[in-house]
Amino acid sequence: MVKNSTIAPPAADKWIGAGFHALSDPLRLQILELLREQELCVCDLCDRLSVSQPKLSFHLKTLKEAGLVRSRQEGRWIYYSLNLTQFVALEQYLAEYRRFSQILPARPCSDAV
Repeated sequence: MVKNSTIAPPAADKWIGAGFHALSDPLRLQILELLREQELCVCDLCDRLSVSQPKLSFHLKTLKEAGLVRSRQEGRWIYYSLNLTQFVALEQYLAEYRRFSQILPARPCSDAV
């Protein structure tokens, strides 16, 4: 169970970091854009992105480990969809920075030795 807090617990830090890492790759962003429209199987994603299945699987694994996508198996096919809960968590993390509308400048360093 996840508790609401302004400071993320260590386990949440892992998810936040993994989420932003997953969002740092252009191909993974393309995958997420396609999944915004509908759930897709690996074969459809390969076709639409013109990438090999091994390359796509590597990126889907990263997205899944970050909690950004979920999968379900139907027969021999695996279907992927967005996990909106994790996107909300990332959005809430970033929203905390809006609270710092005025960040004070650093104090001058002392030249005394």
